[in-house]
Amino acid sequence: MSTGEDEWRVRFDADVTFRNGGGLQAQGFRLDIPGADMDDRALGELFVRHLGLLMVDHVRITNKALLREPHKGSRGVVPREAEQRSPRLVELSHVIRDGMITYPGLPGPSVTEHLSREASRAVYAAGTEFQIGHISMVANTGTYLDAPSHRFTDGADLAALPLARTVDLDGVVVRVLGSQARDVGRALLAPLDVAGRAVLIHTGWDRHWGTAEYGSDAHPFVTASAAAWLAEHGAALVGIDSINIDDKTDGTRPAHTTLLRAGIPIVEHLCDLDQLPPDGFRFSAAPLAVEGMGTVSVRAYALID
Repeated sequence: MSTGEDEWRVRFDADVTFRNGGGLQAQGFRLDIPGADMDDRALGELFVRHLGLLMVDHVRITNKALLREPHKGSRGVVPREAEQRSPRLVELSHVIRDGMITYPGLPGPSVTEHLSREASRAVYAAGTEFQIGHISMVANTGTYLDAPSHRFTDGADLAALPLARTVDLDGVVVRVLGSQARDVGRALLAPLDVAGRAVLIHTGWDRHWGTAEYGSDAHPFVTASAAAWLAEHGAALVGIDSINIDDKTDGTRPAHTTLLRAGIPIVEHLCDLDQLPPDGFRFSAAPLAVEGMGTVSVRAYALID
C-alpha cells in the first residue's frame, strides 16, 4: 500500500487559452502526479484532462512546486440518472450516387445495370423479376476506410484488418466545430480517454460536401503531434468529417503515416457527427474484405444507447 512518502503532488499556476476565444487562469492548483519527473507539457495535458476542458489551444504552466504528500484522488462527478430510452441508429456516411465527386481529381462512380428487371423476365418464371446492378468506382469514394496497406506495402489489407478494429467500438467525439484554426492539435485531445475507442473528429466540414469548397486546401486536418498522441494512447480507430485527415498540401501525410503504422484504421468523409453525443455510443464502419486493397467505401453508423 502506497503512502505519502512515495506519492507526489504538484502545485502550480496555469494560464489556458481556448480555440474559440477566452481563457482560464488557475493559481496554486494541486494535482496528483505519478512521479517527480513530469514536464510542463505533460502536466498541462493532465490539468486539461482533470478538468475536462474542451477546445484548448495552449496551456502555460508557471510557479510549479513538487510536493511529497499522499494522493487525494480526482474529483468525482455523479452523473444524472439517464433517461430510459431505446437505442438509436445514426447514419454517418454519405450516399454514393452516379458521377458524384468525392476527392478532386478522382473519377466519380458509374452506377448502371448488369441485368434490368425487364431483361430478367426472359430468365425467370412469369411474374418473377430481379435487378442486378453494376458499379465501377475507385476505392476512395464516399465515406471510406483506410487500412494499413493503403500507406505501407507490408501493412494489413482490408481482408486482413480485424473486424474488432472497425465495428462495435466504444466511441468518443472531439468537437472542434467553430474553431477558426484548421489544425486539430493534441491539446484538443488531452481531456479524452481514447484507449480502445473510435475517436471521431467533428469539424463540421461536411457542410461543404458536394461543393468546390469541400475539396479546397482550407479543410481541417489532424496534426502530426495529435496523430502521435492518438497512437500513443491506443485509439482503436480515428475518423473525421473532412476531405482528408492530413493537410492536403503536405505530401508527407504524417497523420496517415503515424496512425496506419500503428495499425489504427482511418475513416474519412464522415458526416452528421453533430447528431452524436460526446460519448455513450457504439461506432461501426466495416469494410469489404478485399484482398490486395487498402481502402474501400463503408457504411458508417453509430448506435446511441
